[in-house]
Amino acid sequence: MVLLEFAMNPPDRGDGLSAYVARILDVIDRSGITYRLTPMGTILEGSFDEVMQVVGDCFRALEPDCERIGMNLKMDYRAGTASRLHSKVDAVQRHLGRKVQT
Repeated sequence: MVLLEFAMNPPDRGDGLSAYVARILDVIDRSGITYRLTPMGTILEGSFDEVMQVVGDCFRALEPDCERIGMNLKMDYRAGTASRLHSKVDAVQRHLGRKVQT
């Protein structure tokens, strides 16, 4: 199972990028993949092929009217483990003995 965190935007469009982020998030949400939106990016969970397909679809959603597209991406793969998007946070909370902000 792959956890992939990425942020994608057209850096030449100034400070107001929320419309582009919304366009990308629409692609992600419609994909059916498990995800979590954060203020600094979006985390996807699925097989390598699934998450890379979604990232590619997001790129293609911006490409028609964006001359530049920047992306930061990091990925963690662990064989045979599902629901890591939640279980990694749950494990830390168990060690702390309390809930933390997520």
